[in-house]
Amino acid sequence: MSVDRVPMSQWPSDHRYVIPVAPGPDVVTLTIDGVEVQAPRGELLIKVAQEHGTYIPRFCWHERMKPVGMCRMCLVEVEGMRGLQISCATPVVDGMSVRTQSDVVKSAQDGVLEFLLVNHPLDCPVCDRGGECPLQDQTLAFGPGESRFVEEKRHFEKPIALSDLVLLDRERCIQCGRCTRFAAEIAGDPQIDFGGRGGTTEVITYPGEKFDSYFSGNTVQICPVGALTASSYRFRARPWDLQTVETSCQTCSVGCRGALQSTSNVIVRLLGVDSEPVNQGWLCDKGRYGFGWVHSPDRVRAPMVRGSNGLEEASWPEALDAATAGLRLALERNGPSSIAMLGGARGTNEDAYVWGRLAKGVLGTDNVDAQIGDGLPAEVILGLPRALISDLDRARGIVLLGPDLEEELPVLHLRVRRAAVDLGVPVVEIAPRASGLTREVSAVLRHVPGEAATIARAFAHALAGNGTASGDGQIERAVDALDGREGDLVVVLGRPSLAEPVDAVVAAAAALAEIPGVKFLSALRRGNVHGALDMGLAPGFGPGRVAVDGSRGLDAVGILEAAAAGTVDTLILLGPELLSDFPDRGLVQRAFDKVRFVIAVGAFASDVSARADVLLPVSVWGEKAGSATNLEGRVMRLARLVTPEGTTMDDWRIASELALRLGTDFGLQTVADVQDEIARTAPAYAGVDSTLISRARDGAVVPISEHPEEIVLRAAQGFSAGVSWEPIRPAAADADGGPMPVVSGLGAPELYLWDRAAKPPVAIPPDAYSFRLVAARTLYDAGRTVTSSPALAPLATGPRLVVHPSDLARIGVASEGDMVRATSATSTVEVPVWTDTAVAPGTCFMPFVQSDSTGPNELVDASSVVTELRVETTT
Repeated sequence: MSVDRVPMSQWPSDHRYVIPVAPGPDVVTLTIDGVEVQAPRGELLIKVAQEHGTYIPRFCWHERMKPVGMCRMCLVEVEGMRGLQISCATPVVDGMSVRTQSDVVKSAQDGVLEFLLVNHPLDCPVCDRGGECPLQDQTLAFGPGESRFVEEKRHFEKPIALSDLVLLDRERCIQCGRCTRFAAEIAGDPQIDFGGRGGTTEVITYPGEKFDSYFSGNTVQICPVGALTASSYRFRARPWDLQTVETSCQTCSVGCRGALQSTSNVIVRLLGVDSEPVNQGWLCDKGRYGFGWVHSPDRVRAPMVRGSNGLEEASWPEALDAATAGLRLALERNGPSSIAMLGGARGTNEDAYVWGRLAKGVLGTDNVDAQIGDGLPAEVILGLPRALISDLDRARGIVLLGPDLEEELPVLHLRVRRAAVDLGVPVVEIAPRASGLTREVSAVLRHVPGEAATIARAFAHALAGNGTASGDGQIERAVDALDGREGDLVVVLGRPSLAEPVDAVVAAAAALAEIPGVKFLSALRRGNVHGALDMGLAPGFGPGRVAVDGSRGLDAVGILEAAAAGTVDTLILLGPELLSDFPDRGLVQRAFDKVRFVIAVGAFASDVSARADVLLPVSVWGEKAGSATNLEGRVMRLARLVTPEGTTMDDWRIASELALRLGTDFGLQTVADVQDEIARTAPAYAGVDSTLISRARDGAVVPISEHPEEIVLRAAQGFSAGVSWEPIRPAAADADGGPMPVVSGLGAPELYLWDRAAKPPVAIPPDAYSFRLVAARTLYDAGRTVTSSPALAPLATGPRLVVHPSDLARIGVASEGDMVRATSATSTVEVPVWTDTAVAPGTCFMPFVQSDSTGPNELVDASSVVTELRVETTT
């Protein structure tokens, strides 16, 4: 199966492969092999031919990269031009006449292929690319059929490890430059290049350095000859042995489209699929290689119930009965407000919907939060005007107010970089430290941790023309970069640091929201956190969204504080590993010490298993079908490829079974049933039923009434949907527990009316050992995806504290790697210290989730405005 396009059998019935071009001054008419076609003026000939049904062979050309004309395989005849022309670098002009299959062209193709095969090894039976190799295919289709070369071919040591993930077989390389161009042009990581001359030319890295780009796996996929191979897939399977489905990656909330492949019921590979509005064919290495956890031996495969000897394996009826008994007891003793539900951002929309219906429609509690204290309030995410990823390409400007996208949302990082570098969109970065995009931005508005709102207000006022100035001239530079440009201003909004509450970021967003023509693109990280919020896994907000007793439900911080105080005594945990994921580890421990009953629903016996009373194992990504919503509100299908081992169950089925035992039959039998009910019940998801989800190749952006151009099915258009985002109200008004649609058009409140004001942080005390902490996630951490995926496990960097080089001597450290003692108001940890100019003087950075016990969440107090550290040597 080609991963560049969906098979024709999967196209919607009204899909047209060639979209007619409207006549006009920017359209030319040309003839290709006697067929007259129209195309945009200046489009490359190779692409125009392809889009009108004529395939011109190629090796070096790739639609997403600049043409270089290196391989000479795409030669064609153009009437009126001397010699053969390389179609990958020839723009079309009006009246052009092209021949792609003449004798002269075929002779040239024969010669190019014969030349490439002079030294290329004929090792197709053992090459990982065999069976899906463009060189193999084009030799058969366009080659001479036999070789005149009888001499010994060249030989090299093989393979050469360019990195832990990418291996190089040098004798196969045909110097097409796809890999080196991708690294430099697309990823912005020019860590590989060509070295040597003539027949000894080869792909090299810098001396002593690895090809450690976060996007290195893309070079393996686009290599046309198998010179680059993935260490995790090498010799694992052959293409004809593979089962393939198209799905969406759920490693982060971008939701990149991919082709998931398995053999013998084991997932072995994920390839990027070119989805124009989302990932344009690219994947990050964590998404590409981070599927090993699905087959981890640590997975829980059967239900467990706490007995006299701890957690013991049980049958599903026994486990569900035990969970139901615990919930009934909580309801009888203390009412619905004593029950809380945390997590759910790693499941499907269907899972989130049914769990939300159980919590708010059956149990009657509004203490529900899919986020783990590291996101943004649901009313902020759902109440702001939302941008699409594609809006980045045509924006007036982009404001980065959130985490380092390269670390947390890597493919979104590529899209922002493309907008800045290739399309000339100005980018303004508001952050406490440098990021992977800092070298590409137009202006950097650096701020002290906890003071994002101050700099955001100054920037917004300057854009309004009130003359606000900054000492370093960066605000003026940012305003000048946007001056005279049209379009929307897109703000990429997230949490720059987990060492401080969300208040400052919300206040900063409120200031930016007052800029005319502003849209927001969420930078929340977890795979389906946006779908979970859409489905109601958040405390109620706005008119009519209150709990049974009239109060607003609790978010994650409030739930854990209430549990520590004893008012919440029953927790339903939908997959989170709270001791490592929650910013304040001490609060989690205090909550676990007090809570009476814990139901853990997940795939692993995680850190909550020591406290869980019932452990219900679930099927995971790749093992179940469904849908997910990415950070722009695009609903995309998830496919089932492998059969789960043991007796795991889909999350939504578990919720349905618990509801049935509590006296409510949801009447949901299949995933399609859940999808159709969501389409009927949630106004914002009107029309997004099982038919649309199964056939919309690139998904559908909700509400679809506002994005009709995103829908490929005509039948799905015409719905009138309000922007109401919570399908289930917490009040259990229906006696039968049926779904209760909310009133269309309620919407979320205006951002600046949010009822929590940002408190100004205290000044940094004048102490030579004092630092203000920035804590954020990195791509390779000690989380489950990395540690349980063999290909990625060695890449986690471990705990560390990073300071500016000028601060190393200030704390009395002799050299990098020495141990230091970091002390906050709550705890003390010992970590090695490193330096990086990306960290501002007077601040320090600690990556999140790099150890079971040593990390920033040992130091953070969720109630503090900022986290101040005292850093000193251990001796």
